[in-house]
Amino acid sequence: MADQLMDGLRFEQRHGKQRVRVGRVWRNPDGRHFFVEWSVGISLFSDCVAAYTRDDNSDIVATDTMKNTVYVKAKECSEQLSVEEFAIELAKHFTSFYQQVTAAIIKIVEKPWERVVIDGQLHDHGFKLGSEKHTTEVMVKKSGALWVTSGIEGLALLKTTKSGFEGFIRDNYTILPETQERMLATEVTASWRYAFESLSNIPQNPLYFSEQYSNMKKVLVDTFFGAPKEGVYSPSVQSTLYQMAKAVLSRCPHVSSIQLKMPNLHFLPVNLSSKDNPTIVKFKDDVYLPTDEPHGSIEASLSRFQSKM
Repeated sequence: MADQLMDGLRFEQRHGKQRVRVGRVWRNPDGRHFFVEWSVGISLFSDCVAAYTRDDNSDIVATDTMKNTVYVKAKECSEQLSVEEFAIELAKHFTSFYQQVTAAIIKIVEKPWERVVIDGQLHDHGFKLGSEKHTTEVMVKKSGALWVTSGIEGLALLKTTKSGFEGFIRDNYTILPETQERMLATEVTASWRYAFESLSNIPQNPLYFSEQYSNMKKVLVDTFFGAPKEGVYSPSVQSTLYQMAKAVLSRCPHVSSIQLKMPNLHFLPVNLSSKDNPTIVKFKDDVYLPTDEPHGSIEASLSRFQSKM
Protein backbone atom coordinates (compact mmCIF):
# COMPACT_ATOMS: atom_id res chain seq x y z
CA MET A 1 0.00 0.00 0.00
CA ALA A 2 1.32 3.44 -0.90
CA ASP A 3 1.57 5.24 2.45
CA GLN A 4 2.95 8.49 3.83
CA LEU A 5 3.14 10.27 7.17
CA MET A 6 1.13 13.51 7.21
CA ASP A 7 0.24 15.71 10.16
CA GLY A 8 1.42 12.95 12.48
CA LEU A 9 -0.92 10.42 10.84
CA ARG A 10 -0.26 7.54 8.49
CA PHE A 11 -2.10 7.86 5.20
CA GLU A 12 -2.50 4.90 2.84
CA GLN A 13 -4.02 5.01 -0.61
CA ARG A 14 -4.38 3.29 -3.94
CA HIS A 15 -6.86 3.60 -6.77
CA GLY A 16 -7.95 1.63 -9.79
CA LYS A 17 -10.73 0.30 -11.99
CA GLN A 18 -12.84 -2.79 -11.35
CA ARG A 19 -14.98 -5.13 -13.44
CA VAL A 20 -13.52 -4.15 -16.79
CA ARG A 21 -15.01 -6.81 -19.06
CA VAL A 22 -13.22 -7.79 -22.25
CA GLY A 23 -13.67 -10.60 -24.79
CA ARG A 24 -10.83 -11.56 -27.14
CA VAL A 25 -10.91 -13.77 -30.23
CA TRP A 26 -7.80 -15.17 -31.91
CA ARG A 27 -8.21 -16.62 -35.41
CA ASN A 28 -5.76 -19.24 -36.64
CA PRO A 29 -4.96 -19.53 -40.36
CA ASP A 30 -6.52 -23.02 -40.35
CA GLY A 31 -9.91 -21.51 -39.43
CA ARG A 32 -9.94 -22.46 -35.75
CA HIS A 33 -10.89 -19.66 -33.34
CA PHE A 34 -9.91 -19.24 -29.69
CA PHE A 35 -12.00 -17.14 -27.31
CA VAL A 36 -11.65 -15.80 -23.77
CA GLU A 37 -13.80 -13.50 -21.63
CA TRP A 38 -12.13 -11.72 -18.73
CA SER A 39 -13.29 -9.45 -15.92
CA VAL A 40 -10.30 -7.30 -14.99
CA GLY A 41 -9.60 -5.41 -11.76
CA ILE A 42 -6.75 -2.90 -11.53
CA SER A 43 -5.20 -1.32 -8.42
CA LEU A 44 -2.27 1.10 -8.70
CA PHE A 45 0.05 2.14 -5.91
CA SER A 46 1.24 5.58 -6.94
CA ASP A 47 2.65 8.86 -5.60
CA CYS A 48 -0.49 10.96 -5.99
CA VAL A 49 -1.02 12.09 -2.42
CA ALA A 50 -1.44 15.71 -3.62
CA ALA A 51 -4.78 14.75 -5.17
CA TYR A 52 -6.07 13.91 -1.69
CA THR A 53 -4.45 16.73 0.28
CA ARG A 54 -3.98 19.67 -2.11
CA ASP A 55 -6.68 19.20 -4.79
CA ASP A 56 -3.88 18.57 -7.31
CA ASN A 57 -4.72 15.78 -9.80
CA SER A 58 -1.59 16.13 -11.92
CA ASP A 59 -0.16 12.76 -10.76
CA ILE A 60 -3.35 10.70 -11.10
CA VAL A 61 -3.76 8.02 -13.75
CA ALA A 62 -7.46 8.32 -14.56
CA THR A 63 -9.43 5.14 -13.96
CA ASP A 64 -11.04 5.59 -17.39
CA THR A 65 -7.52 5.48 -18.86
CA MET A 66 -6.95 2.19 -17.03
CA LYS A 67 -10.14 0.78 -18.58
CA ASN A 68 -9.04 1.83 -22.07
CA THR A 69 -5.60 0.31 -21.48
CA VAL A 70 -7.20 -3.11 -20.97
CA TYR A 71 -8.71 -3.01 -24.46
CA VAL A 72 -5.57 -1.64 -26.09
CA LYS A 73 -3.39 -4.32 -24.51
CA ALA A 74 -5.89 -7.03 -25.45
CA LYS A 75 -5.65 -5.81 -29.06
CA GLU A 76 -1.83 -5.81 -28.91
CA CYS A 77 -1.77 -9.46 -27.78
CA SER A 78 -1.77 -10.82 -31.32
CA GLU A 79 -1.24 -14.42 -30.17
CA GLN A 80 -3.24 -16.47 -27.69
CA LEU A 81 -1.97 -16.17 -24.11
CA SER A 82 -2.97 -17.18 -20.60
CA VAL A 83 -4.93 -14.99 -18.22
CA GLU A 84 -1.83 -14.80 -16.01
CA GLU A 85 0.32 -13.56 -18.89
CA PHE A 86 -2.25 -10.89 -19.73
CA ALA A 87 -2.31 -9.76 -16.09
CA ILE A 88 1.48 -9.57 -16.09
CA GLU A 89 1.48 -7.55 -19.32
CA LEU A 90 -0.97 -5.05 -17.83
CA ALA A 91 0.99 -4.74 -14.59
CA LYS A 92 4.27 -4.27 -16.48
CA HIS A 93 2.71 -1.50 -18.55
CA PHE A 94 1.41 0.48 -15.59
CA THR A 95 4.66 0.24 -13.61
CA SER A 96 6.93 1.10 -16.56
CA PHE A 97 4.81 3.66 -18.46
CA TYR A 98 3.94 5.87 -15.47
CA GLN A 99 6.82 7.19 -13.39
CA GLN A 100 4.67 7.73 -10.28
CA VAL A 101 3.28 4.17 -10.23
CA THR A 102 5.39 2.03 -7.93
CA ALA A 103 3.39 -1.21 -8.10
CA ALA A 104 0.29 -2.64 -9.77
CA ILE A 105 -2.08 -5.40 -8.74
CA ILE A 106 -4.16 -7.00 -11.49
CA LYS A 107 -6.99 -9.40 -10.61
CA ILE A 108 -8.75 -11.26 -13.41
CA VAL A 109 -11.58 -13.80 -13.45
CA GLU A 110 -11.86 -15.82 -16.65
CA LYS A 111 -15.33 -17.00 -17.62
CA PRO A 112 -15.37 -20.74 -18.42
CA TRP A 113 -16.16 -20.75 -22.14
CA GLU A 114 -15.48 -24.23 -23.54
CA ARG A 115 -15.31 -25.41 -27.13
CA VAL A 116 -18.43 -27.41 -28.08
CA VAL A 117 -18.35 -30.88 -29.58
CA ILE A 118 -20.58 -31.59 -32.62
CA ASP A 119 -20.81 -35.16 -33.96
CA GLY A 120 -17.74 -36.09 -31.92
CA GLN A 121 -15.59 -33.24 -33.24
CA LEU A 122 -14.43 -30.03 -31.57
CA HIS A 123 -16.13 -27.09 -33.27
CA ASP A 124 -13.82 -24.51 -34.84
CA HIS A 125 -15.74 -21.47 -33.60
CA GLY A 126 -18.51 -22.70 -31.28
CA PHE A 127 -18.33 -22.34 -27.49
CA LYS A 128 -20.55 -23.09 -24.49
CA LEU A 129 -20.38 -21.76 -20.95
CA GLY A 130 -18.94 -24.20 -18.42
CA SER A 131 -18.97 -24.01 -14.62
CA GLU A 132 -15.74 -23.38 -12.70
CA LYS A 133 -13.81 -20.13 -13.21
CA HIS A 134 -10.07 -19.54 -13.61
CA THR A 135 -8.78 -16.68 -11.44
CA THR A 136 -5.47 -14.88 -11.05
CA GLU A 137 -3.97 -12.07 -9.01
CA VAL A 138 -0.65 -10.59 -10.11
CA MET A 139 1.47 -7.93 -8.43
CA VAL A 140 4.37 -6.33 -10.28
CA LYS A 141 6.63 -3.72 -8.69
CA LYS A 142 8.67 -1.17 -10.58
CA SER A 143 11.79 -3.11 -9.55
CA GLY A 144 10.53 -6.15 -11.48
CA ALA A 145 9.56 -8.09 -8.36
CA LEU A 146 6.66 -10.41 -9.10
CA TRP A 147 3.88 -12.15 -7.17
CA VAL A 148 1.51 -14.54 -9.00
CA THR A 149 -1.44 -16.32 -7.41
CA SER A 150 -3.88 -18.31 -9.51
CA GLY A 151 -6.94 -20.28 -8.61
CA ILE A 152 -10.22 -21.92 -9.39
CA GLU A 153 -13.73 -21.05 -8.20
CA GLY A 154 -16.93 -23.08 -8.36
CA LEU A 155 -15.40 -26.54 -8.94
CA ALA A 156 -18.41 -28.65 -7.95
CA LEU A 157 -17.54 -32.27 -7.07
CA LEU A 158 -19.74 -35.11 -5.80
CA LYS A 159 -19.35 -38.81 -5.17
CA THR A 160 -22.20 -41.09 -4.13
CA THR A 161 -20.16 -43.47 -1.97
CA LYS A 162 -16.68 -44.01 -0.48
CA SER A 163 -17.22 -41.39 2.21
CA GLY A 164 -17.87 -41.52 5.93
CA PHE A 165 -17.59 -39.57 9.16
CA GLU A 166 -17.13 -41.16 12.58
CA GLY A 167 -15.17 -40.85 15.80
CA PHE A 168 -15.92 -37.14 16.28
CA ILE A 169 -16.70 -35.47 19.62
CA ARG A 170 -20.06 -36.40 21.06
CA ASP A 171 -21.75 -34.31 23.75
CA ASN A 172 -25.21 -33.18 24.86
CA TYR A 173 -25.68 -31.21 21.62
CA THR A 174 -24.64 -33.99 19.22
CA ILE A 175 -27.35 -35.80 17.26
CA LEU A 176 -25.41 -36.57 14.05
CA PRO A 177 -25.04 -40.34 13.63
CA GLU A 178 -21.71 -41.84 12.72
CA THR A 179 -21.47 -43.45 9.30
CA GLN A 180 -19.09 -45.19 6.93
CA GLU A 181 -21.39 -44.64 3.96
CA ARG A 182 -22.60 -41.23 2.79
CA MET A 183 -22.63 -38.82 -0.13
CA LEU A 184 -19.76 -36.34 -0.34
CA ALA A 185 -20.33 -33.08 -2.24
CA THR A 186 -18.42 -29.80 -2.24
CA GLU A 187 -17.69 -26.73 -4.32
CA VAL A 188 -13.93 -26.23 -4.29
CA THR A 189 -12.33 -22.81 -4.18
CA ALA A 190 -8.57 -23.09 -4.57
CA SER A 191 -5.78 -20.55 -4.84
CA TRP A 192 -2.12 -21.36 -5.32
CA ARG A 193 1.02 -19.24 -5.24
CA TYR A 194 3.68 -19.70 -7.89
CA ALA A 195 7.33 -19.63 -6.82
CA PHE A 196 8.39 -17.07 -9.45
CA GLU A 197 9.64 -13.91 -7.72
CA SER A 198 10.69 -11.71 -10.64
CA LEU A 199 9.64 -11.03 -14.22
CA SER A 200 12.84 -12.62 -15.47
CA ASN A 201 11.88 -15.99 -13.93
CA ILE A 202 8.65 -16.44 -15.89
CA PRO A 203 8.65 -19.27 -18.47
CA GLN A 204 8.63 -17.97 -22.04
CA ASN A 205 5.72 -20.17 -23.11
CA PRO A 206 2.70 -17.77 -23.25
CA LEU A 207 0.36 -20.69 -22.45
CA TYR A 208 2.47 -22.04 -19.57
CA PHE A 209 0.00 -20.88 -16.91
CA SER A 210 -2.96 -22.25 -18.87
CA GLU A 211 -1.27 -25.64 -18.97
CA GLN A 212 -0.54 -25.43 -15.25
CA TYR A 213 -4.17 -24.54 -14.53
CA SER A 214 -5.40 -27.61 -16.42
CA ASN A 215 -2.86 -29.75 -14.59
CA MET A 216 -3.85 -28.35 -11.19
CA LYS A 217 -7.53 -28.99 -11.85
CA LYS A 218 -6.76 -32.57 -12.89
CA VAL A 219 -4.72 -33.21 -9.72
CA LEU A 220 -7.50 -31.86 -7.50
CA VAL A 221 -10.23 -33.87 -9.24
CA ASP A 222 -8.22 -37.10 -9.49
CA THR A 223 -7.30 -36.97 -5.80
CA PHE A 224 -10.89 -36.28 -4.72
CA PHE A 225 -12.36 -39.22 -6.64
CA GLY A 226 -9.59 -41.82 -6.85
CA ALA A 227 -9.43 -44.50 -9.54
CA PRO A 228 -12.53 -44.85 -11.80
CA LYS A 229 -13.56 -48.28 -10.49
CA GLU A 230 -12.17 -48.45 -6.96
CA GLY A 231 -12.42 -44.80 -5.95
CA VAL A 232 -10.79 -43.68 -2.71
CA TYR A 233 -12.35 -43.61 0.76
CA SER A 234 -12.79 -40.23 2.47
CA PRO A 235 -12.94 -40.41 6.30
CA SER A 236 -13.72 -36.65 6.39
CA VAL A 237 -13.72 -33.56 4.21
CA GLN A 238 -10.66 -32.47 6.21
CA SER A 239 -8.73 -35.58 5.23
CA THR A 240 -9.69 -35.27 1.55
CA LEU A 241 -8.75 -31.57 1.51
CA TYR A 242 -5.30 -32.35 2.93
CA GLN A 243 -4.69 -35.13 0.42
CA MET A 244 -5.67 -32.81 -2.43
CA ALA A 245 -3.35 -30.03 -1.22
CA LYS A 246 -0.49 -32.48 -0.66
CA ALA A 247 -0.91 -33.94 -4.15
CA VAL A 248 -0.70 -30.47 -5.70
CA LEU A 249 2.62 -29.66 -3.99
CA SER A 250 3.94 -33.12 -4.83
CA ARG A 251 3.11 -32.97 -8.56
CA CYS A 252 3.51 -29.23 -9.28
CA PRO A 253 7.08 -28.14 -8.42
CA HIS A 254 6.54 -24.48 -9.40
CA VAL A 255 3.73 -24.08 -6.86
CA SER A 256 4.95 -22.95 -3.43
CA SER A 257 1.64 -22.99 -1.52
CA ILE A 258 -2.05 -23.73 -1.91
CA GLN A 259 -5.19 -22.76 -0.05
CA LEU A 260 -8.39 -24.80 -0.33
CA LYS A 261 -11.94 -24.01 0.77
CA MET A 262 -14.30 -26.99 0.62
CA PRO A 263 -17.79 -26.52 2.07
CA ASN A 264 -19.56 -29.76 2.93
CA LEU A 265 -22.75 -29.55 0.84
CA HIS A 266 -25.13 -31.92 2.53
CA PHE A 267 -27.33 -34.61 1.02
CA LEU A 268 -29.52 -35.71 3.89
CA PRO A 269 -31.05 -39.23 3.96
CA VAL A 270 -34.83 -39.14 3.45
CA ASN A 271 -36.97 -41.22 5.80
CA LEU A 272 -40.71 -40.58 5.66
CA SER A 273 -43.25 -42.04 8.04
CA SER A 274 -46.68 -41.29 9.49
CA LYS A 275 -48.75 -42.58 12.34
CA ASP A 276 -50.59 -44.92 10.02
CA ASN A 277 -47.67 -45.83 7.77
CA PRO A 278 -44.22 -45.95 9.45
CA THR A 279 -42.42 -46.74 6.18
CA ILE A 280 -43.69 -44.40 3.48
CA VAL A 281 -40.04 -44.05 2.45
CA LYS A 282 -37.26 -46.00 4.16
CA PHE A 283 -33.77 -44.78 3.35
CA LYS A 284 -31.46 -47.32 1.73
CA ASP A 285 -28.62 -45.10 0.44
CA ASP A 286 -30.84 -43.98 -2.38
CA VAL A 287 -33.12 -40.96 -1.74
CA TYR A 288 -31.64 -37.73 -0.36
CA LEU A 289 -32.66 -34.15 0.40
CA PRO A 290 -30.03 -31.83 -1.17
CA THR A 291 -29.32 -28.75 0.95
CA ASP A 292 -26.52 -26.22 1.23
CA GLU A 293 -28.01 -24.12 4.05
CA PRO A 294 -26.53 -24.50 6.55
CA HIS A 295 -23.40 -26.30 5.39
CA GLY A 296 -20.06 -27.27 6.89
CA SER A 297 -17.13 -24.92 6.22
CA ILE A 298 -13.67 -26.46 5.89
CA GLU A 299 -10.55 -24.63 4.69
CA ALA A 300 -6.80 -24.94 5.08
CA SER A 301 -3.53 -24.01 3.40
CA LEU A 302 -0.39 -26.01 2.77
CA SER A 303 2.99 -24.45 1.99
CA ARG A 304 6.56 -25.43 1.35
CA PHE A 305 8.89 -24.20 4.10
CA GLN A 306 10.29 -21.38 1.97
CA SER A 307 6.86 -20.13 0.89
CA LYS A 308 5.87 -16.60 1.91
CA MET A 309 2.11 -17.22 1.65
